[in-house]
Amino acid sequence: MTNTPGEYKPSRRDVLRPIEYVGGAAIAAIFTGLVVLVTARDLMLALIIAGIAFIVVLMTLALLSMAIKPNAEEAAEIDGDEPPAPPASPASPGH
Repeated sequence: MTNTPGEYKPSRRDVLRPIEYVGGAAIAAIFTGLVVLVTARDLMLALIIAGIAFIVVLMTLALLSMAIKPNAEEAAEIDGDEPPAPPASPASPGH
């Protein structure tokens, strides 16, 4: 895969990654909001807590994803080089 610096096209997984984070945060916020709504029976409080949960979960997911060290393929993509070839498996000794 030879790309010039101006022709980089992200993979489908790279494009959908932010949607995964927002979706996960939204699911956590809905769950938290429903729990608060059922227990407190106050819609405004449930919406406030759901919003806080959404922001906290989204920030946590984003910070955790930044903490992950990229593997060799991702590092090569960042540098604009070709990804390294997978290591050859050693020949097994004959019995």
